[in-house]
Amino acid sequence: MIKPIIIAIGLLGLAGCAKDAEVVNPVDTLFLGDHIITMDDATEGATAVALIGDSIVATGSREELTKRIGPNTRVIELGERALVPGFIDSHGHFSFVGAMADMVNLNPPPVGTTKDIASLQQAIRDFIDERDLTSDDWVYGFGYDDSLLAEGRHPTRHDLDAVSTEIPIAITHVSGHLMVANTKALDRSGITSETPNPKGGVIRRDSDGQTPNGVLEEKATYIMRSGMSSINDNDPAAFAKTIDRAIQEHTSQGLTTVQEGGANPVLVEKFRALAKDKPLPIDLVAFPVGNGDSVEQLTAFRNETSYTNGFRVGGIKFMLDGSPQGRTAYMREPYSEPPDGVEHPKHYVAYPVITLEEYEKRAKVLLENAVPFITHANGDAAIDMVITAHEDAGITEADDRRSVVIHAQLTRPDHLEAYKRLGLVPSYFVAHTFFWGDWHRISFGDQRATHISPLKSSQELGIHYTIHNDSPVVPPNMMRLWWTGVERQTRSGFVLGPDQRVDARDALYAMTMGGAYQYFEEDLKGSLTPGKRADLVILESDPLAGEKPIKDIAVEQTWARGQVVYSR
Repeated sequence: MIKPIIIAIGLLGLAGCAKDAEVVNPVDTLFLGDHIITMDDATEGATAVALIGDSIVATGSREELTKRIGPNTRVIELGERALVPGFIDSHGHFSFVGAMADMVNLNPPPVGTTKDIASLQQAIRDFIDERDLTSDDWVYGFGYDDSLLAEGRHPTRHDLDAVSTEIPIAITHVSGHLMVANTKALDRSGITSETPNPKGGVIRRDSDGQTPNGVLEEKATYIMRSGMSSINDNDPAAFAKTIDRAIQEHTSQGLTTVQEGGANPVLVEKFRALAKDKPLPIDLVAFPVGNGDSVEQLTAFRNETSYTNGFRVGGIKFMLDGSPQGRTAYMREPYSEPPDGVEHPKHYVAYPVITLEEYEKRAKVLLENAVPFITHANGDAAIDMVITAHEDAGITEADDRRSVVIHAQLTRPDHLEAYKRLGLVPSYFVAHTFFWGDWHRISFGDQRATHISPLKSSQELGIHYTIHNDSPVVPPNMMRLWWTGVERQTRSGFVLGPDQRVDARDALYAMTMGGAYQYFEEDLKGSLTPGKRADLVILESDPLAGEKPIKDIAVEQTWARGQVVYSR
């Protein structure tokens, strides 16, 4: 757990101010500046924000609030710096970000350095040598991206066997939806020529049509993961260290509320134990995956509406399909360019990982019991499933269920009316426009690709929406996320859907008030409003001024519950 960083702050010259005894209701902390973005229409244009304890107690003018400076008040002159509400992670995998330190970074630039299979292999060799690993260990890697490897393909078991045939190696695709294993890892997991494709997954094969080539899709990855040691191993000290790293990474990006968007009961209990021992400095909301749960199990499930030592379970998560960058997003119309080796390439639409009937049964139970849930749905056919489940359950916007469509990337124009009518909250993975926008043009054609993450159309219809990074699929860099919503530039500089860009303030809303609404916390977070939590971020300059690309503006400090949890 990181310790709050106490900064030395020069107080305003107080000569001529009222004597200490005359100060009425002195505040603990006072921010003063001309670049305060409150995200509250009632207080926009404020030049001062005051805190007492973990709450915002006043937002107004410099002249008014300097009267509340007492002998122990910390006064922060912002100058050209900006003050904004704390950022809210609408979807991510918090603990996985911390676990990345124990994996080989196989990401391409700008996140990593892997550009081809040779550099991927060398990175794994270096990792093995640095840690002096043996056949008793596993090597895990994360972030390889076939769309950006020079060879334009997934590595296979043959490529990983060239690194080692003695040490089991398993690397995860940047989407998190595919893996590649060497022969040793396949053997340890019991994956052979006789292993059938699991329902909702694919074991890719060599040219003989039988021997696994090492590439595993969707639920086929579960077979591998079930035999791998992980963050859920019974080592409290190692787990605490992992979470410390995750907290440091997220707070350095201005995040004050984060998500464990794919938990299980074991992980939930580990978080409870950790938070009981030492309260978390920021808020963490967990969503256990409910795909495999029976209807009876879901009937007994109850979400938590308040935090205990910074942790709560916010609801259930469902998985419906894969990823567009991995070409496993479930589509209604065929891919313009499918993955290699599929049986009917002209008709390839990928596949769901759960049937509509199975999903509907589970969704209905939660909707009837007012239990929030989030649903991973990337492709338009998967989004159709979410809409159908809510329509069949008779849910409308007035029911205020706020079911979240996670990623919602291949949202069609006709989906938007349904989002509004049913009260669905699309959480758009708009960072894709930069990271994989060029790839999506190839996979889906321009008509579909340019409508990915339709922020502007959603805004015009009054749809509550959020945006996210899905970390560690991409790092939890909130300034770059903000920039992608405003600019929608791909790696090549192409603007992917200029009509779907929003202005800087609207993108910020999706990361603050939008996120608070998604979590049913809009009365607690999301704006610099008196009575709300003192979650704030100081930025080196004002993103609304347009003087510097938003992605290049640094986070100077992050405050959570009135305390500094990160300082650059």
